Formats: sequence, structure tokens, C-alpha cells
Amino acid sequence: MRRRIKAAIMAAVVAMAVMPMGANAQFNLGKAINAGVKGVQALTISDKDMANYSHESVQWMDTHNKVSDANSEYTKRLNRLTEGITDADGIPLNFKVYEVIDVNAFACPDGSVRVFSSLMDIMDDDELMGIIGHEIGHVTKRHSKKAFKQELLTGAALDAISSAGGTAAALSSSVLGQLGQALASAKYSQAQEKEADDAGYEFLVAKGRNPWGMVMAFEKFRDMEAKAGSGKASYFQRMFSSHPETEARIKRMTKRCEKDGIARPAKK
Repeated sequence: MRRRIKAAIMAAVVAMAVMPMGANAQFNLGKAINAGVKGVQALTISDKDMANYSHESVQWMDTHNKVSDANSEYTKRLNRLTEGITDADGIPLNFKVYEVIDVNAFACPDGSVRVFSSLMDIMDDDELMGIIGHEIGHVTKRHSKKAFKQELLTGAALDAISSAGGTAAALSSSVLGQLGQALASAKYSQAQEKEADDAGYEFLVAKGRNPWGMVMAFEKFRDMEAKAGSGKASYFQRMFSSHPETEARIKRMTKRCEKDGIARPAKK
């Protein structure tokens, strides 16, 4: 059931999975703003327009990737795990599976959560919900919104937005694809990752899910990384910027679970 990402933009996500973290581009920040006036105009992007751009980018990715259909075991499993979860901090959520070979998951400012089938293959239910909770934490803390706005201010969409003179610009398919890449491969600071851990923990508890799943997922990625060696990048490397920090996050979230008296699920 696994298929390679069909679009050129998602090939960039594949490349992310095999290159060292240091070589991974971060939201096209290396692209220079051609003129100061463009930056000024871009800064006037409204929240409504930004939400529309985010939604259009997700629609582009949904069109250019293999999305599991309703009868897929992947879709049935994800629907079962997320049953009753309709919003996060007032942001409506929607969930889909991409049947691709990369181990990844991401959540977008508009509440679109996309889980890759290869991630589902290696995670049990609790671990998978831990990852989903963490990614939704980035949404509720508005990290993904800030990152997406930064891409609009500095990336491929800037010329189109600036030339529109303050009105919403129609973006080309290639630009929407690049914006989609930014959504799928966003890399956050250590401080933001910690905030997403806490927000994800609170989200999982509020939705009746076991937050130990987050700890267990982190531990699994850590162990996988140790076996694979430093030469192979992964979703793990996108989430964690250093091994000492990884251990600190695992210990911190473990203590929080223990303090709240939440039982760790038995190994399956």
C-alpha cells in the first residue's frame, strides 16, 4: 500500500528524510526579499488571507498525494483513534492519511492533520496519538501559523502577494506546492518543541487519551535513531535538535505523567 510521493514538492520531503539535519532548508529563509516595499506590503497579510493560503496549500498536497480512501485500514484506524476529536482550542480539525514511504506527520494552521502511512506502520495506537497530540500542540500554540506566515513573507509567494497590492493574490500551483513543503517540513525551536509537548499533553488528557503515548513515541524514535546511526535523518531529527535535549524532554514528560498519576500503558 505504500507509494512514493508523486509530486515534485513532496519529493523535497523525501529528500529531507535522507539528508543530515544541518542541510535541511528551513522555510526558504535564505531567499532574499527583493525590495523593502515588498516586505512592507507582505506584512499586511490578513489572518483570513493567510488561513486561505494555508487551506489551499493543504488542498494542493491532498490532490498530489495518495490519500487513503474510506475503506483503507489506515483510514479506519485513524478515524477510530481520533473519534470525537473535532477541534483544538477552537480550531476545527480534519484528519487524513498519506500513503507514502516517509515517516512523518504534521498539522497545519487551519487544523488539517496529515499522518503518513509509514509512521502508522511503526507506531502502536498510544504512540501514534502521542505524535498527533504533539503536532496539534504546534497548532494550538500558533507555532505552525507563525512558521507559515514567515514562509509567506520570505518565500515563493512573496512576489505574487506583493504585486497584488494588499488584496488576496491567486497563487500558482508551483507556489502552493512550495508552501505545502513548508507546512510538511516545518522545523521548530527547542523552546517551541517543549511548548508543543505541554500543549499536546494537555490536549490528549482533555480528549481522554493517554499522554504516555507521547513519551513512548519519543523513546521509540530515540531507539530507532540509535540503531540507524547519525547518517540517516528522520522525523525524529526534525523534532529533536540534540540527543541530550531529547532525553531531557522524555524525562520531563515522564515526570509529568507520573505526577498526574497516569498509568503507563503496557507494552503490546
